[in-house]
Amino acid sequence: MAAPSKRSSRPTPVRKAVRSLTWLGVLIVALFGINAAGVIWGGGSWTPKLALDLEGGTQIILAPQVAEGESVSQEQLDQAVSIIRQRVDASGVSEADITTQGGQNVVVAIPGELDEQTRNRIESSAKLELRPVLLADAATNQSIDPSESPEPTDGAEEELSATPSVEPTDASDPNWVTPALQDEFDTFDCATLDDSGANVAPSDEPLVTCDSTRTIKYLLGPVEVSGEDIVDATNGMVQTQTGATTGQWAVNIVFNERGTEAFAEVSQRLFALNGQTPRDQFAFVLDGAVLSAPQMNGVITDGRPQVTGNFTQESSKALADQLKFGALPISFEVQSSDTISATLGTSQLQSGLIAGIIGLILVVIYTLFQYRALGSVTIASLIIAGVITYLMITILGWYQGYRLSLAGIAGLIVAIGFTADSFIVYFERVRDELRDGRPLVGAVEAGWKRALRTVLSSKSMNLLAAVVLYILAVGSVRGFAFTLGLTTIIDVIVVILFTHPMLQLLAQTRFFSSGHSWSGLDPQALGAVYRGRAEFRKPVAVPAKKAASSSREAQKRQTIAERKAAQADATVGAGESKES
Repeated sequence: MAAPSKRSSRPTPVRKAVRSLTWLGVLIVALFGINAAGVIWGGGSWTPKLALDLEGGTQIILAPQVAEGESVSQEQLDQAVSIIRQRVDASGVSEADITTQGGQNVVVAIPGELDEQTRNRIESSAKLELRPVLLADAATNQSIDPSESPEPTDGAEEELSATPSVEPTDASDPNWVTPALQDEFDTFDCATLDDSGANVAPSDEPLVTCDSTRTIKYLLGPVEVSGEDIVDATNGMVQTQTGATTGQWAVNIVFNERGTEAFAEVSQRLFALNGQTPRDQFAFVLDGAVLSAPQMNGVITDGRPQVTGNFTQESSKALADQLKFGALPISFEVQSSDTISATLGTSQLQSGLIAGIIGLILVVIYTLFQYRALGSVTIASLIIAGVITYLMITILGWYQGYRLSLAGIAGLIVAIGFTADSFIVYFERVRDELRDGRPLVGAVEAGWKRALRTVLSSKSMNLLAAVVLYILAVGSVRGFAFTLGLTTIIDVIVVILFTHPMLQLLAQTRFFSSGHSWSGLDPQALGAVYRGRAEFRKPVAVPAKKAASSSREAQKRQTIAERKAAQADATVGAGESKES
């Protein structure tokens, strides 16, 4: 007795198709949910944000600030443009236009309304300096908590002013404090900090300044470490030695080799002065104002100090971004800030949309002409891809600040052809299998295995080109590269989760499996043949009653033929016997 056959646990094509379509539905619902959450709680919108060329925005003109008798070079301006562009991109704003003007100013044009954090990133030059503290006191007409910044002892202050004529040996040497500098420090009013020129003070001389809150004034030694030696900066919570967070935000700095060596020397000297407040402190000076002046509690030789102060999560991230992308070579001040109109406007946007609609219509006409009913799968796939792309662009608009420019729209239009190309590759592979004599279900599966490799190879090249273009290009060209790369990824998702599952389901229907002439998968029209010598003929459906009747007639004819043959044999046998 034959052993019972085991039922295969491998999922059928129909089950695979349903599972893929289910995942696609989950993805689309999730995107709708994320966008809805952004609209309700995140200030998002159901429409994409438009870039500077289509919506307009804010234009800020930055004028360089240099010491008297000095001038700004084109190299400094170009470097400033590069750094400001990186800062703006880091804030999530795309399609910004940053250029120089007249060899003097830097012009920054930002699409849409400018938020405060982005404005601070642009307007702050982030010229960072590390200077040792010589004196610290309460600001003029201000009160100060002694625990925040202890005042120097009388003995220390007398020491600072007692030997003004001795040449200083290092940046922390009290001999920097001359009677004139002491008098300037005593009479300095923090309310006048913005007009004091502290942001353009020489790096090799002491500096009288205040903290960013204008409550503490400082007398600082010459610069010992420059912000140009910073290679990275991040924000995060301050942690204790046990790993617990204190709830205080800080900026973590990483110096390059030169900065690490210089800061190690500073930390070693200041740590030796521990207890001689404020000379055991060092100040992080940003644009002439002291961000923080912590005490040196150890020798830092790894080049990874931490800046603390009155930071919030937003302000610490903004500062980290400024420092991460380098200090500007010169300081700037805002000369003007104005609202500007769109450079292209609504008519160009409408022209771009019309061009996209025309391209879509042409693709639809071609697919219906070439593939008949099978072309409906292409149309449905393009609709699904369009829905996912639209949701992704709107989500990126409120979450990452992405804005759609005319170049980006061009990328979407080009993507229509690229997306349809994936479907064509798959359909032709299925047709090839039908020509070889495979049934439709087998042709769909075999064609998919061949088409998937081709599609993935093609899309990998498209994605690589988009990434390279995005990295190397600037301005609106990056918008084209971004949309091209985004639609390439979405194309692959749609082909895998929608186009292939739909063909798996359609292959089970009578209309497509019977090779209807309007299905686009007619084996006879495609010139299909069996793998053997016989010509391929489509199966003809025969009614059950007619088939049974035909079978009985065939049996009856066979019986009559057998009887006639038997009678003929008997007659021949009788004749032979008579002759003998």
